[in-house]
Amino acid sequence: MAEIIAVCTSPEKGQRKKNIGESMLIKDMGLKDDAHAGFAHRQVSLLAEESIAKMLEKGLDVGPGDFAENLTTRGIDLPSLPVGTRLQVGSDAVLRVSQIGKECHDRCAIYHQAGDCVMPREGIFAEVLQEGKVKVGDRVEVKVSYTFAVITASDKGSCGEREDLSGPALAEILKPWGEVVDLVIVPDDRSALSKTMRDAVNRGVDAIFTTGGTGLSPRDVTPEATLDVIDRQVPGIPEAIRHATAAVTEKAMLSRGIAGISGKTLIVNLPGSPKAVAECMDVIRPVLDHALETVSGRGGDCARH
Repeated sequence: MAEIIAVCTSPEKGQRKKNIGESMLIKDMGLKDDAHAGFAHRQVSLLAEESIAKMLEKGLDVGPGDFAENLTTRGIDLPSLPVGTRLQVGSDAVLRVSQIGKECHDRCAIYHQAGDCVMPREGIFAEVLQEGKVKVGDRVEVKVSYTFAVITASDKGSCGEREDLSGPALAEILKPWGEVVDLVIVPDDRSALSKTMRDAVNRGVDAIFTTGGTGLSPRDVTPEATLDVIDRQVPGIPEAIRHATAAVTEKAMLSRGIAGISGKTLIVNLPGSPKAVAECMDVIRPVLDHALETVSGRGGDCARH
């Protein structure tokens, strides 16, 4: 099992870090109270205990944090992870590998002592996609990365009369699970919507999320377009969404959104506002991993030990 053996921070850059045992990974920032937090795409640094052991063999007295890494791991081959790999850390936090190694312009004290330093070769850097607490002993797992299409149904949005806010908001929410490869706006037209969904299914995306067109107006035809595409319905998803969001607004009972499966692609209809999208995704979040694993057949243990 891959795990965290140290959680390290420093108040200033250029210092060795101290193992504080636990902290908070903050979305789009890094480790709370660490000097390197918020540094572009290198928000969190990781180094394996196995890499540190190579420096111990050279006679150096070094340990976790001495290489200025934030998270020291055990049992996972960090340098072999491709850029873009998603890592589940603990129960909530999700990281995306953004860089393998780095170029050191100024030689560190470790290099001057041993004539070598393992961090530039075997340390990795990551972005925080989903925040959460991290502590010594937490598991580190490689997550399956999925592909998504996000389709906004909007007459005004498709002709540039209204800015689409719900589609980009949904794409941001989906980052911990994978990449949005299609982000499109389509008129409230049944044939156009169903064609766009079929095209995405044929390209092999793992899930399609639509936003908009789920109400009662004559132009709200997203559910009908979805029925044209799916092979089977998944009624529990919209039932759970309507039940949970009815506590926020009584208008939730007027949503006609559905969910279903086309081939190996999950399709879910969501309402057309960023706030409603976020509320609905909060309902789906606890089961989304399992739903994607089951529909796509891509689940299972893929961690590299």
